[in-house]
Amino acid sequence: MQQGMSREQSPCLSLAVDRLLAAGKENYAIWVLNAPLPGGYVHHDCVWPARMTQQWLAWQEMFALQEEFHVPLAGSLQEPPPKATRDPFDTPTDPDIPPQNYGGRLMQNLGIDLWNWLLQGAIRNSWAQSRGIAIGQNKPLRFRLDIRDPHLIPLPWEIMQPAPGKQSIALNRQFLFSRTTSDVDPLAPQRSQDRLNILLVLGESSAPNHQSLQLQEEARSLSEAIERRTEESNYARPFSPVTPNVDVLLQPTPAELIQALERGIYNVFFYAGHGIPAPDGGLLFLRPEAKMNGTELAQVLVRNQVVLAVFNACWGAQPDRLEQTTIPRSSLSEVLIHHGVPAVLGMRDAIADREALSFIQVFTEALSDRLSIDRAVAIARQHLLTLYKFNQPAWTLPILYMHPEFEGELIQPLGEGITELPTVLPGGKKTLMPKAFLSFLDSDLAWEIQGGLMRVGRRPDNDLVIQERWVSQNHAEIFYRETFLGKSVPSYFLRDFSRYGTLIARGEGWQKVHHQEVPLESGVQLKFGSSQGQVLEFKIDKS
Repeated sequence: MQQGMSREQSPCLSLAVDRLLAAGKENYAIWVLNAPLPGGYVHHDCVWPARMTQQWLAWQEMFALQEEFHVPLAGSLQEPPPKATRDPFDTPTDPDIPPQNYGGRLMQNLGIDLWNWLLQGAIRNSWAQSRGIAIGQNKPLRFRLDIRDPHLIPLPWEIMQPAPGKQSIALNRQFLFSRTTSDVDPLAPQRSQDRLNILLVLGESSAPNHQSLQLQEEARSLSEAIERRTEESNYARPFSPVTPNVDVLLQPTPAELIQALERGIYNVFFYAGHGIPAPDGGLLFLRPEAKMNGTELAQVLVRNQVVLAVFNACWGAQPDRLEQTTIPRSSLSEVLIHHGVPAVLGMRDAIADREALSFIQVFTEALSDRLSIDRAVAIARQHLLTLYKFNQPAWTLPILYMHPEFEGELIQPLGEGITELPTVLPGGKKTLMPKAFLSFLDSDLAWEIQGGLMRVGRRPDNDLVIQERWVSQNHAEIFYRETFLGKSVPSYFLRDFSRYGTLIARGEGWQKVHHQEVPLESGVQLKFGSSQGQVLEFKIDKS
C-alpha cells in the first residue's frame, strides 16, 4: 500500500501565499493550489497592513525568547523594533488589563487578524465551499498552507481563528491543519508498516556539563514517554492500538547515525538535543565537534524511507536570517520536506522539557492508535493547551510540515493490508486455532500463546518477559494467521521488531531474523537478541 492511500480521504484545501514584488513591497497574492471542486481554484491580491506587524511585535514581546524581534515586512515600521525586554511568563505592566487575560488577548487578536487576512475575498468563498463539502461527507477538512514568502514563515499561523470564542484552526477537530511547500522532490513509494519503529537520537545539549548520566536519564524519560500507554484517554480508539518499538542512540557520530538508520527499518526519526538555524536546513549538534545539517540528514532519511521526522530542538521550524533578511527555504522542516521526507514536526521556538514530554506522550499514543499524523498533532496540541492554558505559548510551538502528496498515514489502518487474527472462516465456520507454546529447553516452564498472539520483550506488559540485556523492550510477536490456502498445517508466524534481531535454528544452523516476518514450524528453537541468550522451543499441540 502506498502511503498516499488513506482510510479517510478527507477533502483538502491548499493555499499558497507569496509577495508580489512587481506591485510593491506590501502586496501579496493568495491563491488556491488544491480544492475539492473545480470552482474553488481562485486567487486574491491584498496588502500586508502595518497594524498586523504591530500585533505581531506585541505578541513577540510577550512570548518570544529571541533577543531580536522578527519583522515580516522590512521597512514597514517608522521605528526599529524593540529588543525583547520581558520574560514571556512575566505579567504585563498595563494596570487596565488583568494579568491572566493579557496573553490570551494577544493570542486571540493576532489569530483573528491572521484569519481575516488569509481568508478574504474569493479565498473565503472557496474556504466556505470546501468546508461545506467536508461537512456533507462527515469528514474533517484537510487544510494546508504553503507560505512562499520566507518573511511570513515565522508567524504562528496555527493560532488563526475566525472570531472571539472560536477555536484556533490547529485545535479544531473539524480541520487537519499543516504547512506544506510545493517546491519538493516527488514522494517515493513508502513501505507498508503496521508498527511504530522509532530511532531516538539524543544529541548534544546546549546546557553546560551535560554528562552521559544525564543523557541516560533523559533517554529513559523520553523512551518511557514514547512507549507509555494510558488506559483512559479523551479520544475514541476505533482501531487496535500498537506498541512502539524504540531504539536509542546517545550522541552518535554522523557515521554511527547513518549506519543505524540503514541497519534498521524505522518509520520515525526522533531527535532531541541542541539545534540552531542555518542556511542548509539548520545544524544539529550530535556531539561535541560533530554536527549534521538538514540537507545531509535529508539524504539518509529519504533513502531509508523514514516517514516522520520529529525534532525536539530549538527553532527546527524557523528559517535562518541574515540581519533582517529571512533566507528562503532554510528551515530544517522545509529542507527535509523539499528533499522528499513525507512529514516533519519541528518547534517554532524553544520548548520546556516538561511541555515536550507531555506533547510527545500524547502524540505517540495517537499515532499508536493508527491516527493520521496531522490528527495526532492536533490531539497532542490540545493536550498542551489543557495543561498550560490558552494564554501560554506551549501549544503554539509544534509546527507540522507535510509533503503535498502525503495523506498522513504512518501506520496501516486495519483492513488495508494488516491481517487480523481470524476467528471465523468464510461460510461462518469457526477456526479451530491449535494451541501453541514457548518453553525454555533447560526448564519445565512453558507459556501458552493465548488467543493466537504472544508478545515477547523486556517490558513487563509483554506476554513473555525476558530480562536479558540484549532483548528489546518490545522484541517480537508470535501470532496465528489463517491463510485460507487449503492447507491443514497450522500457520504460526514470528514478527521481529527488535534492535538486535531474533535467531532461529534451521537445518543449516542459526539464522538471524531482523525486522522480518517468518513462518514457524513446530519444534523450532529460538534465541531472542543474542547467540548468548537462553534457548526456547516453539511447539504446536497437533492434537
